[in-house]
Amino acid sequence: MSALSVQWAPLLPGTILAGLAVVALLLLALALWRRAPGVFWRGLAFGVLLLALANPALIEEQRDPLRDVVFVVADDSTSQTIDERSGQTDLAVAHLLEQLGELGDTEVRLIRAGDNRGTQDNRGTRLFGPLRQALAKVPHQRIAGIFLVSDGQIHDLPETVESLGIEAPVHLLLTGEEDEGDRRLMVTQAPSFGIVGDQLSLTLRVDDLISGAAGGSGRITLRQNGQVTQSLDAPIGSEQEIAFELNHRGPSVLEIEVAPGPEELTLANNRAAVVVNGVRDRLRVLLVSGEPHAGERAWRNILKSDPSVDLVHFTILRPPEKQDGTPIRELSLIAFPTRELFEIKLDEFDLIIFDRYRRRGVLPSIYLENVAAYVEKGGALLEAVGPTFATPLSLYRTPLGRVLPGEPTGAIFENGFHPKVTDIGQRHPVTAGLDGDPGSSEEGAPSWGRWFRQIDADPSSGVIVMEGISERPLLILDRVGEGRVAQLMSDHMWLWSRGFEGGGPQAELLRRISHWLMKEPDLEEDDLRAEVRAGQLRITRRSLTEELPEVTITLPSGTKRSLPLTPEGPGRANAQLAVSENGLYQITDGTLTTLAAAGPLNPLELRDPRSTAALIDPLLRESGGTARRLAGQDLPELRKVSGSRDRFGRNWLGIKSGGGYVVTGVLQIPLLPALLVLFLALAAVVLAWQREGR
Repeated sequence: MSALSVQWAPLLPGTILAGLAVVALLLLALALWRRAPGVFWRGLAFGVLLLALANPALIEEQRDPLRDVVFVVADDSTSQTIDERSGQTDLAVAHLLEQLGELGDTEVRLIRAGDNRGTQDNRGTRLFGPLRQALAKVPHQRIAGIFLVSDGQIHDLPETVESLGIEAPVHLLLTGEEDEGDRRLMVTQAPSFGIVGDQLSLTLRVDDLISGAAGGSGRITLRQNGQVTQSLDAPIGSEQEIAFELNHRGPSVLEIEVAPGPEELTLANNRAAVVVNGVRDRLRVLLVSGEPHAGERAWRNILKSDPSVDLVHFTILRPPEKQDGTPIRELSLIAFPTRELFEIKLDEFDLIIFDRYRRRGVLPSIYLENVAAYVEKGGALLEAVGPTFATPLSLYRTPLGRVLPGEPTGAIFENGFHPKVTDIGQRHPVTAGLDGDPGSSEEGAPSWGRWFRQIDADPSSGVIVMEGISERPLLILDRVGEGRVAQLMSDHMWLWSRGFEGGGPQAELLRRISHWLMKEPDLEEDDLRAEVRAGQLRITRRSLTEELPEVTITLPSGTKRSLPLTPEGPGRANAQLAVSENGLYQITDGTLTTLAAAGPLNPLELRDPRSTAALIDPLLRESGGTARRLAGQDLPELRKVSGSRDRFGRNWLGIKSGGGYVVTGVLQIPLLPALLVLFLALAAVVLAWQREGR
């Protein structure tokens, strides 16, 4: 194929040529005004010379035609998995590829787009982003048409066809059924964090996407960490506020689900997941010290240094039996508010600490009974014992004895020793990995300072995480009822805070003990946790045993997968799974169960899963294309059209001839060769001279 065209390559700049032409015209006009003979021949000479300076040439291009390019965009989004849409898509794509392959000089480029499953992307179905990238690689003359195979729920539609840079028809092959209906649940407002125990609220809305539907209600079920906490009716079409409370610190998964409606396309948008992080308000700690000792100030300093702790501290300086005759007005001490602390406001404290306390008649048995009941109902108790624990004045001889895990033997060791983490303590989060742990240093060489007193006890329950002289219990942790208890069988922890022989991790150990007592999720010794991060479901299992059972994962679609756990360190094991679906993942090892939410809060993809061409119809009309529903109709034939002819018919869809080509050669032929210009110019001058000489 060849093409001819005229090309101008002036020998002088255009302004100079224009100036010469103006001068020539003025001279010719003057000659005409003066009726000079030979004006025509003079003009011809001027014209030949100016045309020669313009240097026209005939260009012949040798062109090889290029094949037209047609783009087929297949929608692989989540909504395309509803009912028969996926099968309709595959069938339509195969038909298009076959039909386009039969058309001559046509190249087909298939684009599969819209799949954002397993990601946090909440921008919905995006088909035109990948399409734009593909269009940018092809000259617009070659683009013959675009076929979209989708349910019409596309969320990155361009405003105009011109913005795509094409002049070809866009057609939609529509999956799904006509007049579909669905019920959806949307969380319109939800907190990202809240204070444990305070009332929080979230706002949701239930809609029935059905033509002519109005009114009614839907049954809402609220689950917190897998446990049903509320069930209520929510009105259809209006917002509903639901109140809830967080029961522990750290992330809590709230699952909201609405009962199926009269028509349903998918139940995936009937539920939503909200992750709310629980934070504690200021922790209230009651510290009751017995007779003053060197470690009392260390306890107080550690607790006061934490800005999140409200400390109430009392030291028993004047027991009832101390009667030295000092006038009351000369005493600067206040009365111990026993009834207020141990009866009226006892449940307001998050942690109670008895430091070297012994029975002295200050606290009647009824108040100690209240403390025992407080623990059994979910409270936290820490006892740091002193020498009197080995005597009949021990708190173990009171109602508190039923919640304390260590029974005194009456022996007191006052030899120097290095506290040591036990084997099970190496697995317990309270003592695992403490800085300078002698059990983790080379050859077991201790790097902690020594203590010099240990009160012996026989453990009746609980877990021994630290031991001292002759491998006797030093720190015992126990669960009692719904509460927790810790017993430290020495009053020499303060030596670490003074830096004696290098000191030790006193502050860190006390922090861990306190937070374990108050049920800090990160310090649970028997725990199963999961989170979605960077497209991976990461599962962590913490246990005091070495058994590693497989975990079973229930995917949002209901499919179950089993994964083995891999040891990560003492007391820890993990597993990972690539996230392939958005929604709630349920993980269990047969004993413990946890949840993890993947994907956006309210997926834009499923807000309206109904099949429709209304969103893209303006774009189709502007391009000259149309939409054809696949369900219940024969697949359309494909044709090539040219010019401004119709681009679709009753049972066919058209693509245009792109007209693309590549130039393989160029032949340039001057229209005014030099000899011809010289001959014509001289001839015109001679004729003009002859005419004027008559």
